[in-house]
Amino acid sequence: MFMTVKQASERWGISERRVRVLCSQGKISGAFQKGRGWKIPLDAEKPADGRYRSRESMLAQIDLKKKKLDSRRPLTEGELERLLEEFTVEYTYNSNAIEGNTLTLKETDLVLKGLTVDQKPLKDHLEAVGHKEAFDFVRELVKEKTPLSENVIKQIHYFVLSDKRDDRGMYRRIPVRIIGAQHEPVQPYLIGPKMEQLLQEYSESKEHIITKLARFHIEFEGIHPFIDGNGRTGRLLVNLELMNAGYPPIDIKFTDRSTYYNAFDAYFVKHDLSAMEGLLAGYVNARLDIYLKALQE
Repeated sequence: MFMTVKQASERWGISERRVRVLCSQGKISGAFQKGRGWKIPLDAEKPADGRYRSRESMLAQIDLKKKKLDSRRPLTEGELERLLEEFTVEYTYNSNAIEGNTLTLKETDLVLKGLTVDQKPLKDHLEAVGHKEAFDFVRELVKEKTPLSENVIKQIHYFVLSDKRDDRGMYRRIPVRIIGAQHEPVQPYLIGPKMEQLLQEYSESKEHIITKLARFHIEFEGIHPFIDGNGRTGRLLVNLELMNAGYPPIDIKFTDRSTYYNAFDAYFVKHDLSAMEGLLAGYVNARLDIYLKALQE
């Protein structure tokens, strides 16, 4: 007697994608591929994975801090503004810098205050303002408890891509390649179906929010649905879902860009999610510390 990947996923509390990876790595005894699917023995046990020991410790620590933060809710508007004021500038700077924006942190702050920086491209100015407006929009979505959808993703992208008005909120219609990446984005005709599948798998996943978002973020960037602005949009989506789940938003630093890029390659080449999961977990853990310390003071 055998069970499907979906049945194993539900039984073991892990994603269907993770089950397929474990099958392909030979970690599920007796599993074999038939056609495009896998046949898994009904009595097969969930494989142990040594990588998850430190991972579980970190996630448990995050859960504990999240409970402490929840005990202080609801936060006042003043408290939220204090916690997000400096963050928004740094977040805009880092997310744009990862994608090649040349504004410094100080220059980003000036631009967001309505000033113009000499000898810096108009494109860089527009990207800073667009990212700030996109994050403000994400905060409104959180207040309204808006669920993640393709429409929401396109709306966020519309704000992000302020310098390419014809491409805002529109899936790309031509093939693209990511220079230096170990993965080739899907063909344009597959973007819609792949996005629908990604959102369905995300909503059905029973994994920890950090694990879910690590996988979602990598898969989203792998689809690369837009002609430009995928990285900024993807990181905004991570924060949308973190805040929807009651966590503070995170800011992946420009100085960590190599670690960040390597996490994508680890997943697409080795099916290893732990690098991105660890990166996100570290940032969430640190942000929880900042929130708890500020509220205590």
